[in-house]
Amino acid sequence: MHTTAGSATDIGRVRRLNEDTALVHAPVFLVADGMGGHSAGDVASRVAVEEFFQLAGRPVTTHEDIQRCVERAAARVRVTVGSGRTAGTTVAGVAVTSHDGEPYWLVFNVGDSRVYRLADGALEQISVDHSVVQELVDAGRLSPQDAERHPERHIITRAIGTGPAPSPDYWLLPAAPADRMLCCTDGLTQELDDEAIRFLLMDQPDAQEAAQALVRAAVEAGGRDNVTAVVVDVTDGGCRAVDDATVERPGTSADRPRDPDGAVTA
Repeated sequence: MHTTAGSATDIGRVRRLNEDTALVHAPVFLVADGMGGHSAGDVASRVAVEEFFQLAGRPVTTHEDIQRCVERAAARVRVTVGSGRTAGTTVAGVAVTSHDGEPYWLVFNVGDSRVYRLADGALEQISVDHSVVQELVDAGRLSPQDAERHPERHIITRAIGTGPAPSPDYWLLPAAPADRMLCCTDGLTQELDDEAIRFLLMDQPDAQEAAQALVRAAVEAGGRDNVTAVVVDVTDGGCRAVDDATVERPGTSADRPRDPDGAVTA
């Protein structure tokens, strides 16, 4: 299976530091949203991407490969950031894998960054948020509409680096020729609803232009957080990744406001 991919990121209009990082290199495409401020959240997301980069260039990858990357990243984040600081990162991505000799998408997620699939004009959220409000929705105590405005919507229940290595959720999906996959941080989904995301993915045939359009629209809609998007298409031609490593992040020496004690936010 051949893929082409595009990526974009923006610091947004409120944050003073971009803690997002992305990997765009077949067979793995992902976003990581760091938490903890300067020299913590940005380091955590970068460390996660560095571990997954070890899979770059392979024809396919496996569930076991992804799991080992998560475990190594969790251990490195704890060591790199050191004691006395709360730091971690979400990871949401899609990898090219094989099942019974056929190409499949292996979707994986830790935290509240998301993976979507656009197929036949329909947008489907594949990943499920690891968050307090998602647990309330799953328990029937909160509607999806109210969840979008809930004051604790940014508190997540799973992250890489905040404790023992977390267990990601996995989904195995048959890959179709017209598939378009989107990996994004919550800075995108808190500004754009599913219909706006679907429209922009349909409107921009080029993966790089689609990623840029999504990020630009999220910033224009408010830009309250860092915004990162990775768009992956199945193509008939050779594999081309726009960025071979990480998305560039605007640098700054300033810390963003610290998160409340005990709250892990992204």
